[in-house]
Amino acid sequence: MRSWKNHVRGELQQRDQTEKLPFIGVFTSLSQMEERFEFRKTFLDDVQSKSWKDTRLLQLQLRESEHLAEKLSQTVSDLTTVLYLKEAELQYWQSRVSHYRQEALSLAKRSNTLKTTLSEFEYTIECQSKELAALRNEQKGINEALALACREKDELLQRWMEEKREEADRLNKYNDAQERWQRVAKHLKKHLHSERKKEFVPIVTNSWYGEK
Repeated sequence: MRSWKNHVRGELQQRDQTEKLPFIGVFTSLSQMEERFEFRKTFLDDVQSKSWKDTRLLQLQLRESEHLAEKLSQTVSDLTTVLYLKEAELQYWQSRVSHYRQEALSLAKRSNTLKTTLSEFEYTIECQSKELAALRNEQKGINEALALACREKDELLQRWMEEKREEADRLNKYNDAQERWQRVAKHLKKHLHSERKKEFVPIVTNSWYGEK
């Protein structure tokens, strides 16, 4: 009888150490009650083997031991129920831990994906920054060329306007000369016509027209 109880007690203690449940005090009380029970049973056996005088006292002790055994059995039953509940709770928390572990793995994968995307964006930004710097340098060169072209255009326009003014001055001088020549020619023609009226000489007149 002592062997199976020791076996049960050893199994319960091993289970308590494996699952790390807070029932060390209960197992201690259970062990003490078993030891008391075994002591009383041993004492009763010794007394029965020696003499039958104190039978009534032994019967009372036996009843007390039986009551103690029933109480111990009820304690073991209650403890078993609590252990089942703790096992169910432990399974629940294990499932929650597994769920959170899966979520952590999923978040780690998403984090790696986001890191890859961030690296791609950083590379794209770097390339665009280089292209922007090249475009700015090109724009600077174009602006300088445009400013040079504008200066050259202004210089050409200024030269063209000066040439046009000089051409206009020459044209005005030519027109003034033509106008003066026409006035002189008109005056000479008028003078010659008046002279021809005074002295009419056909040969001279014809010769003059030919020379003219």
